Amino acid sequence: MPTTATFKYETKRKNLYLRVVRGHFATASRHSNYFIDVAAQKSRLSEAKAVAEELRSYFYSTTVVDTILCLDGTEVIGTCLADQLTKADFINMNAHKTIYVVTPETNNNQIIFRDNIVPMIQGKNVLVLGVSVSSGNTVQGALDAINYYGGKVAGIAAIFSTVEECGGFPVHSAFDPKDLSDYHNYPSHECPMCKAGQKIDALVNCHGFSKIG
Repeated sequence: MPTTATFKYETKRKNLYLRVVRGHFATASRHSNYFIDVAAQKSRLSEAKAVAEELRSYFYSTTVVDTILCLDGTEVIGTCLADQLTKADFINMNAHKTIYVVTPETNNNQIIFRDNIVPMIQGKNVLVLGVSVSSGNTVQGALDAINYYGGKVAGIAAIFSTVEECGGFPVHSAFDPKDLSDYHNYPSHECPMCKAGQKIDALVNCHGFSKIG
């Protein structure tokens, strides 16, 4: 039977944890030997704040942010990050400014913004916030949408990322594969676990995982 045991790794920052499940997991295009469980970080305020504080350091004194575009249910983290980025400080690029926190709408897997949301994107410096960046397809779709609607990409942030850049922009994350020494992620057609006959334990997406069998 597939495992459901979650392993929790503490970090130096209070309330910032890396939770993982070991196994053979499949997304729409990639396979990995770990599922990164971010459910608590997306929904529990203390953990969302801790993720926001970790990501804040990458943008606080260097990046103008007008809007945070929250992908994959990261609105709680995005709100906490907006609060962090607007705190009064002489080195803060966004002190006393209002930051919009918006969620994209998709139509046939393409991101769209309604007319009343467009002013929050058009002419604005938009920070993209995601859950996990591996193939980069979701984030790239967000970058394309920002450009199409006349916005400017301010940066990319994520809870976990296996890539260092996407669309020519660095990806800043709270966690990366260095935090899991034996983490592996493969295109589905190159997965050695599949080639060795190891059954897939679960299908995963930004919401969680569903066991098979």
